[in-house]
Amino acid sequence: MCGIIGILGKSDVAPLIVQGLKRLEYRGYDSAGVATISKGNLDRRRAPGKIAALEALLEVRPLSGALGIGHTRWATHGAANETNAHPHATRRVALVHNGIIENFAELRRELIDKGYNFESETDTEVVAQLITYYLEAENMSAKEAFHAALKRVRGAFALAVLFIGEDDLLMGARRGSPLAIGRGDGEMFLGSDAYALAPFTNRVTYLDEGDWTVLTRHSIEIFDASGARVKRPETISSAADQMVDKDGHRHFMSKEIHEQPEVIAHTLSRYLDPATETVGLPKGAFDFASMDRLTISACGTAYYAGLISKYWFESWAGLPVEIDVASELRYRNVPYTKGGGALFVSQSGETADTLAALREARAHGQKIAAVVNVPESSIAREADVIFPMAAGPEIGVASTKAFTCQLTALACVAIAAARARGRIDEAEERRLVRALLEVPRLVAETLKHGAAIEEIAREIAKARDVLYIGRGVNFPLAMEGALKLKEISYIHAEGYAAGELKHGPIALIDKALPVIVIAPHDALYEKTISNMHEVMARGGKALLISDHEGVKTAGDGLWASIEVPTVEPMLAPIVYAAPIQMLAYYTATTKGTDVDQPRNLAKSVTVE
Repeated sequence: MCGIIGILGKSDVAPLIVQGLKRLEYRGYDSAGVATISKGNLDRRRAPGKIAALEALLEVRPLSGALGIGHTRWATHGAANETNAHPHATRRVALVHNGIIENFAELRRELIDKGYNFESETDTEVVAQLITYYLEAENMSAKEAFHAALKRVRGAFALAVLFIGEDDLLMGARRGSPLAIGRGDGEMFLGSDAYALAPFTNRVTYLDEGDWTVLTRHSIEIFDASGARVKRPETISSAADQMVDKDGHRHFMSKEIHEQPEVIAHTLSRYLDPATETVGLPKGAFDFASMDRLTISACGTAYYAGLISKYWFESWAGLPVEIDVASELRYRNVPYTKGGGALFVSQSGETADTLAALREARAHGQKIAAVVNVPESSIAREADVIFPMAAGPEIGVASTKAFTCQLTALACVAIAAARARGRIDEAEERRLVRALLEVPRLVAETLKHGAAIEEIAREIAKARDVLYIGRGVNFPLAMEGALKLKEISYIHAEGYAAGELKHGPIALIDKALPVIVIAPHDALYEKTISNMHEVMARGGKALLISDHEGVKTAGDGLWASIEVPTVEPMLAPIVYAAPIQMLAYYTATTKGTDVDQPRNLAKSVTVE
């Protein structure tokens, strides 16, 4: 959520800050702003809406100064308007903030009683006013005031702070929200991640949880939460190599849907040996043979990937799986087993609830694994072992290629677990590996149906509600399909287990309700088709997504069908994800919504 850029540069930095903020647009935001200091004086520009509005403002009223901070905001406290946009400033400081200050109301009342006036509705402004109080009333130095304020605030945050009168000083802090330092030649940078800093430097130092930093153009000081000076390693980031453009597609989401054959293949290459047809896991991976339970947790689309993998771990490996969304797991007082394993799934590796659930599991003695797309992320760095995926940068807020790469990595891990536990033999491992190696080609074949899916989507776009149903591994995919449609088209949709139709949802069926049936021709096909015919008997519009045999034997009365290549039944969700995503995409484009940055959503959710 949100983006932070800070630059101690050699010349005017406002254009560079805007350039960095543009790289963070994929995170989702509703306002943007820049503040600079020139000759000790602060100036700032803020605008609601997209960065283009900020750029237009800067053309009319440019900013000078070789020291500055910038921000894209996703509203948590207060409306998305200029007053609530960052940077926030007082007579002594200006700052930008990602996250939430949980005790802001208490601190705000305290500061108002001391005579400090607030202009915004945000929780962020209280930090600026608190630092100002310590500078003025307590006569502290900038470093002392910043540390004192950090000790008072509670919550999850990343901060970047300018001090008025100081042309060579930039401070930052992280607690629960990522922040990285970039080192240049006589320049220093702060950013939400290495990707934000990539235009400026590849020399990156990540702040650890609770760290804060004091930067000048030629020095870096890092302190832990207690104020003790610490050292953090410098890494060479590859983010600059990850060029991001639409590559001829109308939206990033479309591009990322069509990248799936390639990135799934890249992810498979991390795990599979095609010559021996075996699966290999990273060193230090779980001892699946001795494990009696695996806990899996994630949020949103990543949770549905984990839910699909529950079927794989239990069916292939005979390993009981406990799974819950991270925002519930972390507060549920889970009775973890001694020496157990916990697996966390996150595209960004910065999802706040998932990270908190990870720390809770570690506190209970669990060995921690993570399936992440960003190897330098907080979740990756705090895990004992990483199961990587190779999706590359995902710009569209609604996850597509990251989801299928998560599934691909999890399938490989589940097969390895099954082999380690003696639940499958060499022949079955080879069969499953061969099936996985076919998946990129099968996804590519499915993507050829775009024109037909677009035609169907034009009808879906007229609906007020949509129902998705599936059984087995395709039940979580039904929920993911509904989520995709909701996220980008704003049509209400729900995903159900097909067998649950008779237990309530069938009351919704009428001729205006499209029902999307995910039913490969597998062991559960006949039961799912029976549920589909129950829908059609009540006037519902049934769209069947199945393979050739499934479509051929479905019977009469279908509104429409999408034919998908035949795939190993347990791996069907990876292939069937593509038509589900395209259906949502074309429905949204028909309605004219902002596909890449849907309203109210952020790419990396770093608040609870």
